Amino acid sequence: MPYSAPAAEFRFLMDHIVGFDEVMASARFAEATPDTVNAIITEAAKLNDEVIAPLQRVGDTQGAVLENGVVRTSPGFADAYRAIVEGGWVGMAGETDYGGMGLPFTLNAVFNEMISGAALALGLIPLLAQGQIDALETHASDAIKALYLPRLNSGEWSGTMNLTEPQAGSDVGALNSRAVPNGDGSYAITGQKIFISWGDHDFGGNICHLVLARLPDGVPGTKGISLFMVPKFIPDETGEPGARNSLSVVSLEHKLGLHGSPTCVMAFEGATGWLVGAEHGGMAAMFTMMNNARLQVGVQGVGIAEGAYQHALGYAMERKQGRSPLPDGTGTIVDFADVRRMLMEAKAEIFAARAIALACAVAIDMEKATGTPEWIARAALLTPIAKSYGSDTAQKVAYIGVQVHGGMGFVEETGAAQYTRDARVLTIYEGTNGIQAMDLVGRKMMDGGEAACRLCEEIEAEAEAARATMPELAEAVWIAAETLR
Repeated sequence: MPYSAPAAEFRFLMDHIVGFDEVMASARFAEATPDTVNAIITEAAKLNDEVIAPLQRVGDTQGAVLENGVVRTSPGFADAYRAIVEGGWVGMAGETDYGGMGLPFTLNAVFNEMISGAALALGLIPLLAQGQIDALETHASDAIKALYLPRLNSGEWSGTMNLTEPQAGSDVGALNSRAVPNGDGSYAITGQKIFISWGDHDFGGNICHLVLARLPDGVPGTKGISLFMVPKFIPDETGEPGARNSLSVVSLEHKLGLHGSPTCVMAFEGATGWLVGAEHGGMAAMFTMMNNARLQVGVQGVGIAEGAYQHALGYAMERKQGRSPLPDGTGTIVDFADVRRMLMEAKAEIFAARAIALACAVAIDMEKATGTPEWIARAALLTPIAKSYGSDTAQKVAYIGVQVHGGMGFVEETGAAQYTRDARVLTIYEGTNGIQAMDLVGRKMMDGGEAACRLCEEIEAEAEAARATMPELAEAVWIAAETLR
């Protein structure tokens, strides 16, 4: 069963559940009219169904390879990326002053869920650029914004994030990469980074690396880290890619999944870079990109779960095995109660995870539109929840998908196992789900639980309103919210 973007479900959630009407009503996003939103969802679904989804298996079976220092991507990926660029999908939420469309982040999340369900390995490259755009808009100098943002928004150039080193994963403050001033406003960056998604490719253009490194006077730990823009090609006086910078791909990781996404070991050998944000303020700047990416990882999880569910549903509707429970004994395995139970469980988990992710995206849009403390707190609270629940849902639904396939789910031929392998990293990268829990309790509850209690109150109010039509369900929801409070 080919992937089909769940456009109707996005529309339902945005119209009735997550409060997207408030985003459309704001002055900041006045151009996001119902007709515009509907057209964007329709076109995004068409692109992902027709162009991206056919590359899901190709990316897995013919993954990226490193040849003579150059990354060669999976067949069809370059053409599909050009289609993404031509459609303007990379810079949807970017500021209009720098070539972006200025559309709500929620629509960006909708597109990213679709592309994650269609072919996540390819979907990671626009997602990384979007996170970098957010970080540069917030922290970069006017000169860097003017040079890099228009090209990132257009998709002409792509972006990466370089945090992790062999001895410094979750403990970012243990990094060894160094930055030395060159005396002309630039810096010489030296060090090795690992786990760099899309650190190189053969799509053309430039690759913009955001790199964490320590200045000579940087203190130990995270407080001594700075952030630098280190392009693959140093822009010339016209802004076009010029001389090759002193950086290279050492190797590609041989991974459990996401074979179409090149995960690079990067070496920076006195590479020329430029400071982004304040000296020793690198973590604050990088966290802007990471927080963007954390919600997007939750969105990736929902996308993979949707793909795995559709794959399992299609198989269940075609697979004949044993005597069906139907009166005449014909039918397929979808007629068996246990299979229907698994599929409905998957469907319910996806609906909840998608609602949480879109609610978080709406909060981010309202934060930008209003700047009020309540929306700022809501966006912060929901980010680790959306990341964790979305990625956990991916694991659960991919597991269910294999189970629905039975023995054939354990065989690579059906494609069911790919969802399990691709989904596995989601609970790990951009901060493990254990770290999300630490963030939720250690940081997001520093207000004494005020933001969390406001959310509980809203849930209880909705449950109260539903008592007249569905008393048993409403009571269960009310009790759960009160217990959580």
